[in-house]
Amino acid sequence: MPKILITGCSSGFGLAIAQKFLNAGWDVVATMRTPRNDLLPSNEQLDILPLDVTEPDSIAKAVEAAGTIDALVNNAGVGMLNVLEGTEMSKIRELFETNVFGAMAMTKAVLPQMRARRSGVIVNVSSAVTLRPLPALSVYSASKAALNAFTESLALEAALFDVRAKLVLPGSAPTTGFGKNAVSRMGMEIPEPYAAFVQDYMTRLRSGTRLRRRMRLQRRSGGQ
Repeated sequence: MPKILITGCSSGFGLAIAQKFLNAGWDVVATMRTPRNDLLPSNEQLDILPLDVTEPDSIAKAVEAAGTIDALVNNAGVGMLNVLEGTEMSKIRELFETNVFGAMAMTKAVLPQMRARRSGVIVNVSSAVTLRPLPALSVYSASKAALNAFTESLALEAALFDVRAKLVLPGSAPTTGFGKNAVSRMGMEIPEPYAAFVQDYMTRLRSGTRLRRRMRLQRRSGGQ
């Protein structure tokens, strides 16, 4: 069976992608900064490996352990909820190190074997915020826009060797831990001049989430 390596599998899209391909019968290499064996059901076709996409040694060890990789999914990413003025430059650099340079480093590590075989696919998971700008996400949106541009240019280079590069732009996923993880890792100290602007957006976002949950419950129960 073909083998897929997915980054950032501890939660959200990465975890869902890993489960999807396991169900489809693929050999799955699920990677995460801190490996956990309780997130996915035990399966002889599943390998869980440690991987920090910002560390070259970690990347090299994971790629070597994985062996032949038919598909790479660059899903690992860091969220950020803040306006530009409220964001420290160190946090901005951390965001780009993971969301952009991490994907580039993983691609650079895997592409040679795909090029030699003249087969393979690289999928970069971006975000729909690059299509519809939202408040308090300017820096995050910039990192994902950079990933979009990288993927489109990479596709031209990779096509020379029959390797495909694809872009996925997921929409809103309020049931994932994006917001919680973003705040816990990056902080969210909104400057006072922006407070009302951001608070209004957060209120509308929470209201929309509650409405979607009610609609799902109604559909499950057959209600109107």
